[in-house]
Amino acid sequence: MEILFDDRQDDVYLDEEGIELIKKAVGETLNHLNMDKDVIVSISLVNEDEIQTLNRDFRGVDKVTDVLSFPLDDEFQIHPTMLGDVVINTKRVLEQAEEFGHSNEREIAYLTVHSTLHLLGYDHMEDDEKKEMREIEEAVMERMGTLR
Repeated sequence: MEILFDDRQDDVYLDEEGIELIKKAVGETLNHLNMDKDVIVSISLVNEDEIQTLNRDFRGVDKVTDVLSFPLDDEFQIHPTMLGDVVINTKRVLEQAEEFGHSNEREIAYLTVHSTLHLLGYDHMEDDEKKEMREIEEAVMERMGTLR
């Protein structure tokens, strides 16, 4: 498994331990789903302005969000498989960790698991999809030892 990092923000300092946590979140998600780990995932850490621009330009939603996922179309798959891009708003990581009463590390791990599931085709638009996705997220977070 290869994680490509692009840090374009000033809200959170991501050290080697933080990078390992993100890698673990992707790896444990794949392990839980019994998926091949010979994959590449791009993770970008961005500020609020950039994620709002991306959200507007690619989803038509002109507002700030916590995370975006851009799965790579199966038509262009090579080996190892490039799953796609995850873009995390680090200011929201800080805000949501405080709001939910847990650590910044737990929040960034959760957003990484959540987004990895989106890269794998999971969604939460319908109630049954949302239930399935939440159950997987909780199981992966438990595997990581990062439950609330």
